[in-house]
Amino acid sequence: MAEPEPDNLSDRLGDALNGRPWLRCYRCWSQNLEAQVHYDAILKINPESGEPSERVDEVQEAVVQCLDCMHDQPHLSFAEGRIEPIEDRWERMVTGTPWVASCTVTVDQDIVEACSGPEAADSLTFDAFGEGGTREYFTHVRFHKHDEDKIVIHLHVELYARSSEEASEVLEEGARGMLTITSLAEESRPPAAETEEAH
Repeated sequence: MAEPEPDNLSDRLGDALNGRPWLRCYRCWSQNLEAQVHYDAILKINPESGEPSERVDEVQEAVVQCLDCMHDQPHLSFAEGRIEPIEDRWERMVTGTPWVASCTVTVDQDIVEACSGPEAADSLTFDAFGEGGTREYFTHVRFHKHDEDKIVIHLHVELYARSSEEASEVLEEGARGMLTITSLAEESRPPAAETEEAH
């Protein structure tokens, strides 16, 4: 008699968290979260009185943050008054492990605004991996070098993934130039999903 297949990890997490396994910090697994929401207020004017007759608020920016470790939660978004998971990120980030990559990204020097001075690190980080909303990985620029009309940016990147292949894919999708991964290592701590207790 064949043994039953193990439950899907997300299903087991869902049972443990009443169907919302994504509603927790991806780094420390805390459920003590808050949404910081900024609104644009649009005031429609009554032409007879000159006073606002109707107020329309539109969300300009929203970031979910963990109140225990203070990290932003790039696997969560705020939409229509509620927190929702970002489908292509949440399971990878919540059930995955941290990976550290040493890599280079080669970009045209024309796109680099600053490669020296106090703005250099932010500029080179943006030029290498851009900024698509809340960043889902941490980057640290080690150094850069000029190669004719190109700039080669050397970085350490920390990200969460369920395998080395998935980690490589995330880096490849995020890179704004030619990516070369020189090393990719999984950190030693186990996935939070397999620990006995929430942190």
